[in-house]
Amino acid sequence: MISFQDLNGYNVKLSFEQGSFSIPSKHVLVIAKHKGEWLLTKHPQRGLEFPGGKLEKGETLVEAAIRETKEETNVDIVELEWLAEYKVLDNIPFCKTVYIAEVGYINKERTSFETEGAFWLSSEELTHNDYLSFHMKDDGMKAILKKVNEVENKWND
Repeated sequence: MISFQDLNGYNVKLSFEQGSFSIPSKHVLVIAKHKGEWLLTKHPQRGLEFPGGKLEKGETLVEAAIRETKEETNVDIVELEWLAEYKVLDNIPFCKTVYIAEVGYINKERTSFETEGAFWLSSEELTHNDYLSFHMKDDGMKAILKKVNEVENKWND
């Protein structure tokens, strides 16, 4: 278990073991890479970040991950694999599940949803980009990306 404080000042606990937290996960984060580039979306206020969002009624976490990625990037993902979960100790604590996924189909048209669509970044750009969301800069994301690199052979570039 890794504990850190996010850039909003909230304490966060990150685990790479399923079922580490007593509250159910109702949020998802999706990390996908294709041909050496990472799939991100641009949130209008926060900046560039991995796609993700909240579970809708009647949805599984995997279904939410697929839907959110499609809505935010217009990219279909496949072969989702559970990677981690973290608990944010906000005023109302919540848990988020992190998946890694393979890219299935890339629709080149921009989405018209809550983000500006898909953005593809190299590994260098992922760590040195002025437009990265605060979510992408904390110790938790560094630990998640380190773990992703350990299982990166899951992606067929």
